[in-house]
Amino acid sequence: MKEFYTFGWYASKISPHLPKEVFQPVPSRLFGGLVYLIIAISGLFVISLMNLHPLWNFLISLVLGFSFASLGFLGHEILHGTVVRRPWLRDFFGAIAFWPLCTGPKLWRKWHNVNHHVYTQHEELDPDAWPSLEKLAKSRLLHWVYRIPLVIRAFFAFSALTITFTLHSIRMLFYFFKDFEPKNRQVVFWQFLLPWATWISLLFVIGFGKWFFAFFLPLLIGNFIVMSYISTNHRLNPLVPVNDPLANSLSVTVPKWVDVLHFNFSYHTEHHIFPTMSSKYYPLVKEHLKKMWPDRYHEMPMRKALIALWKTPRVYYQQHELIEPRQGHAYGTLGNGLNPTFIKYRKVDDVPDTARSLSKD
Repeated sequence: MKEFYTFGWYASKISPHLPKEVFQPVPSRLFGGLVYLIIAISGLFVISLMNLHPLWNFLISLVLGFSFASLGFLGHEILHGTVVRRPWLRDFFGAIAFWPLCTGPKLWRKWHNVNHHVYTQHEELDPDAWPSLEKLAKSRLLHWVYRIPLVIRAFFAFSALTITFTLHSIRMLFYFFKDFEPKNRQVVFWQFLLPWATWISLLFVIGFGKWFFAFFLPLLIGNFIVMSYISTNHRLNPLVPVNDPLANSLSVTVPKWVDVLHFNFSYHTEHHIFPTMSSKYYPLVKEHLKKMWPDRYHEMPMRKALIALWKTPRVYYQQHELIEPRQGHAYGTLGNGLNPTFIKYRKVDDVPDTARSLSKD
């Protein structure tokens, strides 16, 4: 892909073909959130107040973890202003939805809405972008990590999806805290602290055995579900000089019933073009994208995207390739030679000294 266009450019081309109601908030999405909230609270009470067999607690944990993730997907939508527009109400409902994942609304809007959406796949400015080979040279930790063989790294990376969202949220708190005005820092801090205080207090009330099934295991499950989507959003796409959603984003496909339960979170390219549009209307946007730019639009089944992530490294080489530094194996990205069905690499003969140093034990 040699030309890049901004998300605003795409939006201007598609908007005339869309009905006016798609640009209005959809408060009815809150009913889905209410169902998940009732399920989550009921599950917490059942585990806390009853002495069930661990197998039953495990099954309830699965439901809780699924609910935690789905509430997070709804919280993401709410905090983009697509459900309610009044700021205090948006933040209130967003805080409730993100409570299980322990992420505050003000931090999320700064980290996700302001930085990630504006600078998507910009190496320096997108807080969610993966590093380039040049950045690898500056990090001793990354030097150590990339001495580990790819297959072992992939195993641990996928296992770490159970904690990645939580850890990254904490990292974002420290990363962006200084960027908030002094009067807002206290709000950001309390929005972070109160969810954790709730869950840690629950630990002392019901004991570790029940708390494990009531919160800890559901949190791991919720993390894994959320990160399974987030990992596919951009990590197979190139770093780009222009925030072009058709170049830097991927929409995955899942069964229709999963889309319903996950508030259409799979429609990620559509979301980056119209972040303030309810995901309820993203299937309509997708139709126009595939009709107008069929050669630029990227989509694939979730399972195939995850397999492609497993088989490719996460360090960028010359912006549009992914490189395995020790061996000098360069893999394409979406739009730049990556075929998810048959993943192959090319040998880079002029590997920079940074990469060569990783091959030395």
